[in-house]
Amino acid sequence: MHVILVIMHVILVRQNTTTHVHGTLVWLHYCSAIAFYFLPRPLSFSAHFSSLSFLLKHTDRASVIMSVMMGKTIQNLSSAQSCQQNRQFCTLYQRNQCAQYKHNLLLFQGRKLAWTGISTMKLHNVSNIKQRVVYCNAASSATAVPSLEKVDFLKLQNGSDIRGVAVDGVVGEPLNLTEPVTEAIAAAFALWLLDKKKADSSKRLKISIGHDSRISAQKLQDAASRGIAGVGFDVVQYGLASTPAMFNSTLTKNEDFLCPVDGAIMITASHLPYNRNGFKFFTNEGGLGKPDIKNILERAANIYNGFTPESLKEAERKASSSISKVDYMAIYASDLVAAVRKASGNIEKPLEGFHIVVDAGNGAGGFFAGNVLEPLGAITSGSQFLEPDGLFPNHIPNPEDKEAMKAIIKAVLDNKADLGIIFDTDVDRSAAVDSAGREFNRNRLIALMSAIVLEEHPGTTIVTDSVTSDGLTTFIEKKLGGKHHRFKRGYKNVIDEGIRLNSVGEESHLAIETSGHGALKENHWLDDGAYLMVKLLNKLASARASGQTGGSKVLTDLVEELQEPGVAVELRLKIDQNHADLKGGSFQDYGNAVLKHLENKSESDSKLQKAPVNYEGVRVSGYGGWFLLRLSLHDPVLPLNIEAPSNEDAVKLGLAVLSAVNEFSALDLSALTKFVQK
Repeated sequence: MHVILVIMHVILVRQNTTTHVHGTLVWLHYCSAIAFYFLPRPLSFSAHFSSLSFLLKHTDRASVIMSVMMGKTIQNLSSAQSCQQNRQFCTLYQRNQCAQYKHNLLLFQGRKLAWTGISTMKLHNVSNIKQRVVYCNAASSATAVPSLEKVDFLKLQNGSDIRGVAVDGVVGEPLNLTEPVTEAIAAAFALWLLDKKKADSSKRLKISIGHDSRISAQKLQDAASRGIAGVGFDVVQYGLASTPAMFNSTLTKNEDFLCPVDGAIMITASHLPYNRNGFKFFTNEGGLGKPDIKNILERAANIYNGFTPESLKEAERKASSSISKVDYMAIYASDLVAAVRKASGNIEKPLEGFHIVVDAGNGAGGFFAGNVLEPLGAITSGSQFLEPDGLFPNHIPNPEDKEAMKAIIKAVLDNKADLGIIFDTDVDRSAAVDSAGREFNRNRLIALMSAIVLEEHPGTTIVTDSVTSDGLTTFIEKKLGGKHHRFKRGYKNVIDEGIRLNSVGEESHLAIETSGHGALKENHWLDDGAYLMVKLLNKLASARASGQTGGSKVLTDLVEELQEPGVAVELRLKIDQNHADLKGGSFQDYGNAVLKHLENKSESDSKLQKAPVNYEGVRVSGYGGWFLLRLSLHDPVLPLNIEAPSNEDAVKLGLAVLSAVNEFSALDLSALTKFVQK
């Protein structure tokens, strides 16, 4: 015990956490936490949990990691208390040395148990029960697990994804994506899939699971595996993977890699902070939509409500014989390599001599440098942040983030590279930088991809989200000869619209959002950041094969005539839901009233012109630029985008909006007021 305390003291000193201000307090909390962890007899829980919570909030990265390792205890206080208070329940855990307080101690966070012994068909019937209210608390049942926390499953929905807080310790962000919640969600997806496939209940379906670099990834992967195995499905774990690879695993035909699978789960929360996590789901038809996610969460609520100690234990037993592990990223990367070679005329190393640097942001995209670019002959020295690190210590892994883009620009310029490539955490988004440090991002990335696609498919329709520029429309339609279909925000909205247009006879080969989500018809309408970059590499390789030189200039030249605004801003106007003006109504109703009033005011202003075709919010042109005010789908916010040739013109557009909405007292106009006054 003394040795352990000395080691922890050394760690604290090396990590500079023992400052004059609070070092002694941190040290005392560490001693208390570690003593609690190793002492062989039951002690009071509350003091030690406060110690662990303190550490997570007040120490640096090394301390955070340790707290997370011991966070199984933090997250399940009620489980341990229940173990002491409920004799029947504690008896179950005597075999797991309940009194020793090891990391496997607690009921749902430990790897010793999982959740279901109910037959597939019985659970299938249970999960189809419709409930309008999906709060669950198993304590009401004599046989249910007595310590499950109350969970509103529907609040975990984020459009076509599921997201929640998976790591405790951040003030104001209570844990809601626990292991039992994950098990229930994974089981619900399996049963939804059983309905979708209309499979015979005797057939064992197969689901793949992958994750990005988040620190909660492994425990959620294990929990999801238990949930899937518990309903009689086989599980194929990929470990560190990308979101696009997970979808591809439902299409790949390769028995050596246990493909194709019937469904896939990606554990990710994109670029959100380290304590968050979530799930994306796929079948061979693509990603699931909002109604599917709601259905799964309703099923999960019912499953969660039926957990028992016996069923949890039985599910772990099933998981032990139902899980396989496969390096699917190897086959995914080889497919990308093959695509570039094919575009170059089957040259083995079509990128030989090109210097390309990659910034993976410590997410899942580090494979691209060594497993895609280098086999193609590219030089990748200077690539950075390729190692997975779920605390994201260098910058937010987000191509829209200014600091992230500064990092890749610097890497390109410092290494005199031909091209820079940057990915988000789970590699479904990307951006690029040319040799001069100019970004291919947002409107410029859409313009570049449009130029490449329209060379291959003249006249096709390019679908984008609502905040793309007027200059992009002119570029696509006047310069490239295509059609620009500006739709709604949300990558799933954009992709689904591209699919819909094709279904009604309007050819579309590209659906892309300003965030960097881009999907191509040729790639099964999957938003794949790596595949977008492959399209750029294809252009470089084919240009070289035809004798062109100049590195990334061939890409830069493609967007040379794109008109770009002098000023582009996004302001967020928040709605106070507690304001008397809402009169008990919803923020959606209030926001729509604001939009209607702005629309009427704009129509009466001779200097402004409402967009003739618009699918979201109010879009108006004037003063050489435009503005778009729209209502967020999930939050009480009205985002306002303004683009104009100059700051003066942008301010005029801002004033037009301000004068129209100033009478709405529940609307926070401080950001807009500050903008027009600068």
